[in-house]
Amino acid sequence: MSRDIHSQPYYVMDPKPMPADIPDVPEIGATSAPLLSASYFIGARCAPYNEDFMLCRENSKNGQADCLKEGRRVTRCAASVLADISKNCEQLFKTHWSCLERKNMEFQKCRYEETGLNACVEQFLNLKKSIPGADGVQVHQTQFSS
Repeated sequence: MSRDIHSQPYYVMDPKPMPADIPDVPEIGATSAPLLSASYFIGARCAPYNEDFMLCRENSKNGQADCLKEGRRVTRCAASVLADISKNCEQLFKTHWSCLERKNMEFQKCRYEETGLNACVEQFLNLKKSIPGADGVQVHQTQFSS
């Protein structure tokens, strides 16, 4: 019984180095739970970079390949948010993303843990969680039972 070679993961790597005008950016190195926990704060701080990247992609003839510089700015910004949250709110951050990990990445099941993290991030980073398109009271600000 032979295996289909297309079912195996494969990686395509370009052997040419990146152009000098595209800044080097290390990988973020976070799993989905910390990224999800910080996602609204990343969105709040990195909105201008995200908008530049999306505009570049929209106007590009070659898609993402023309927008590497803008994409790397988004990555650097996201990494800075994660580093700042870890530095200033480490235990609350870990408690929240650990809850998300245990509760199938569902925010509504981790509201109690989220409340402390939101307050800490607002105090130390001056970033506030806001759900885009939500009218009236934000769902994470309503009363909940722990």
